[in-house]
Amino acid sequence: MKKIIYRFLATLGVGVCCLGYAANVRASQMRTPIDWQKSSETGAYPDLAKTPDLWLRVSLKHNRTYVYSGHKLIYTMYSTAGKFQKDPKSGKVKSVTPTGTFQVQPTRGDWVYNPNLKLGANYYVSWNGDYLFHTVVTGPDHHYIKSEAAKLGKKPSSPGCVCLSVPDAKWLESSLPTGTKIVVDN
Repeated sequence: MKKIIYRFLATLGVGVCCLGYAANVRASQMRTPIDWQKSSETGAYPDLAKTPDLWLRVSLKHNRTYVYSGHKLIYTMYSTAGKFQKDPKSGKVKSVTPTGTFQVQPTRGDWVYNPNLKLGANYYVSWNGDYLFHTVVTGPDHHYIKSEAAKLGKKPSSPGCVCLSVPDAKWLESSLPTGTKIVVDN
């Protein structure tokens, strides 16, 4: 029995080592410092139309959006989603961005504006009704709000949508297939 446990632990150790290596390889492609006017990675965007088992994972706490082909991470984007605040019902601190599993909806476009918030954004794709992937926010004059853009990949700051760099949002708006699974977690 001990031999089986040792073999299992050795196998697990090799797997963890290899997973860590893959994450480090992907991390080495991330653009540093973060620039909201450039793609998150230094390499080319993958062709999403040709990606089998495509899905996205939004990590609210880590300010990242991951693009997967099955279990394989193929692209990482800096992102900024909803602010964390205390839920009046549960008393727990959570993001105003909903968590769960969603699908990309057909609603998309080059400009969106919320008159109540006096905020706009470019290159949007809907994934849960009023929740979108889009660029860092703009004012009503279509100019990017640089103080908000500076939070990209660093600090949750949106009223609920997932903000991305300008090129990353444009890429998703033009190439993310409707129906793609989106998993949003803390």
